[in-house]
Amino acid sequence: MNDNKLFTEFPPISTEQWEEVIKADLKGADYDKKLVWKTIEGFDVQPYYRAENLQGKEYLDTNPAEIPYTRGHNKTNNAWDIRQDVEQDDPKAANDIAIYAIKRGVTSLGLSAKAVKSVEDLKILLKDIDLEKIKVNFTKTISFVELVKLFIEYIKIKGYDKEKIKGSLNFDPYAFALKRGFFYDSEESNYEEMANIIRLIRENIPHFDCITVNGSVFYNAGAGIVQQLAFTLSAANDYLHHLTAKGVDAHSVGYRMVFSFATSSNYFMEIAKLRAARLLWSRIMKEYNPKCDTAYRLHIHSESGLSNKTVFDPYVNMLRTTTETMSSAIAGADSISVFPFDVAFSHDSEFSRRIATNQQILLKEESYMDRVVDPSAGAYYIESLTDAIAAKAWEIFKDTEAEGGFVAAIRKGTVQDAIAKTAEQRAKDVAMRKTTILGTNQYPNLMEETKVNELENLKPCGYKSESTDIKTLPFIRFSEPFEELRLATLKSAKCPKVFLLTYGNLAMRKARAGFSTNFFAVAGYTIEEGSGYNDVNEGANAALNSNADIVVLCSSDEEYIDLVAGVMPLLKGKVENIVIAGNPVEQIENFKAQGITDFIHVKTNVLETLQKYNNRLLQK
Repeated sequence: MNDNKLFTEFPPISTEQWEEVIKADLKGADYDKKLVWKTIEGFDVQPYYRAENLQGKEYLDTNPAEIPYTRGHNKTNNAWDIRQDVEQDDPKAANDIAIYAIKRGVTSLGLSAKAVKSVEDLKILLKDIDLEKIKVNFTKTISFVELVKLFIEYIKIKGYDKEKIKGSLNFDPYAFALKRGFFYDSEESNYEEMANIIRLIRENIPHFDCITVNGSVFYNAGAGIVQQLAFTLSAANDYLHHLTAKGVDAHSVGYRMVFSFATSSNYFMEIAKLRAARLLWSRIMKEYNPKCDTAYRLHIHSESGLSNKTVFDPYVNMLRTTTETMSSAIAGADSISVFPFDVAFSHDSEFSRRIATNQQILLKEESYMDRVVDPSAGAYYIESLTDAIAAKAWEIFKDTEAEGGFVAAIRKGTVQDAIAKTAEQRAKDVAMRKTTILGTNQYPNLMEETKVNELENLKPCGYKSESTDIKTLPFIRFSEPFEELRLATLKSAKCPKVFLLTYGNLAMRKARAGFSTNFFAVAGYTIEEGSGYNDVNEGANAALNSNADIVVLCSSDEEYIDLVAGVMPLLKGKVENIVIAGNPVEQIENFKAQGITDFIHVKTNVLETLQKYNNRLLQK
């Protein structure tokens, strides 16, 4: 056997040497501004990582299926359950969809039991579903205690092996309170109900999960990745605290708890988030001194986040959910729900449900993502992100505990206020296009055919607040303000027209024409680009002949002086809106004095600017 190491002929390069080369290439530019990513999560991401960045991270010495389970629970594979959530409350309609889904490869179902009032109703809902092979997760019901009793009776009637029955209850009083503004019944009665359910399940269907902590409620309100993780952990800790105080063993709670996270398109951060969740859960559970190690095994369910889903160019949602599913799978999620691509504006169809299921099947059967245990292990970048996310989430967790725990914090509104602050910044980043929502605030599909009547009945964003006892969390899609702009244009009696007066330097006029097309097309305006002019009079006459509502001058900063001086005498008074593409700082006041009405550039708040034009130009 040859023990020689590879690449020994190449001398090692120190970090200092790398930094010297980078700084030389920057030619005096600010290192932090150019290369360091300032995340909304509150920590910096460096342009590169090395082995030295992993020093001191003790969890790296553990194997898969070892506490703290950062690397997952399985030693031999990375299998996860393909879950489909069925929206229908009617048992027969839900069963029809479920049976079809199982035939197409689904191994776990999310089912509403809202209409289930008897075992007969359960027989309709679960007809022809083998519960020893398919996991069932009840998402809605009138009473979880009564549902569990009915479900246990159904299991006995069917003669199932109770050791093979797996699934979960979406029982999360905290999420309910944050959506509705109050606790169902009372906070104390919820804990009593939870304790009773745990006892029922432990005796009759011992591998069934009965508490779900919905981190998605935070993400869909605009929270960042770290906030979603921290507040989910805090909520879970409050459940643990209250249930152990009622005599329920810590391992009985931990073993039967599900963390349900919403997943964003922030690919590597999402991988790190789930790994950090298992790390921190082990840290929390250790404080309760559980009787067995199963308490440390956090069950993670991942579902598509909704805040980045769009109405226009909706097929891009398929790309979003694919990368989201990949990050969840690589991170070792136990089950994954991919929401249909039309979730933002339509009741799911057979086609959209099929595509959502197929995305997971492709990742399993063609990409083999279920074969490799913890494929991201040892990656300097991901391990560093895992550590950074865990550290920041732990800070927020401790701050929440210092307020008296999660419930005390949501009663004070500090959790909601912190999320609102992050959501405001995220919304601003979308409005300024620092954050791209493809097809909505950037690169709209100009050829898209949209039926207005299909969009007038969009699914409402938000929860119905029925009390002011607890400040509710909103439900946010960051694309919605841009969609309202474009929908208003589609419904208008007249669509505004933009003429791009391109002049002079070919490279600059083309670049700025492209920017301007993208800018105004976001609102659905008609764009006409001039053929490129070297004569200002010719360009001005072409603009007038276009009968455009907005004329955008597209040229280089240096050429704008002559262009403005040449065209403004012809356009002023005949065209209401004359815009310059760019930010010629030294000439702005001069250009305004000549009649230029606006300037658009990368620092422009696109949303506010287009709202202004819509208010001015649209005919109701």
